[in-house]
Amino acid sequence: MHEMSLAEGILDIALDYAKKNNAKKINRVGLVVGKMSGVEPESLTFSFDMIKKGTLADEAELVLRRTPLRGRCTKCGKEFDIDNYDFWCPECKDGVLKIISGREMQVEYLEVD
Repeated sequence: MHEMSLAEGILDIALDYAKKNNAKKINRVGLVVGKMSGVEPESLTFSFDMIKKGTLADEAELVLRRTPLRGRCTKCGKEFDIDNYDFWCPECKDGVLKIISGREMQVEYLEVD
């Protein structure tokens, strides 16, 4: 379960930010999680809820924004959502593309008091 180590990293980031800004409480932690990031949202939320106890984030809500898997064809430049891991360009049918979103996993924002 790598979500536990991810949750620990997220909590570390939030607590470090809170400390640097003299926050008394962390209310919300917003994350961007790509469809192809390998992160299981329910497991990540569960893990975060377990480790936040007794910290400034004790009552914090973890808010996840999912990003779709998107690619750009290197031949024709068309950008498109990739469904069911079908990496072929719907425009020119070429199979060489650059992934432009969907692998992210980052803290997007923090709300603190």
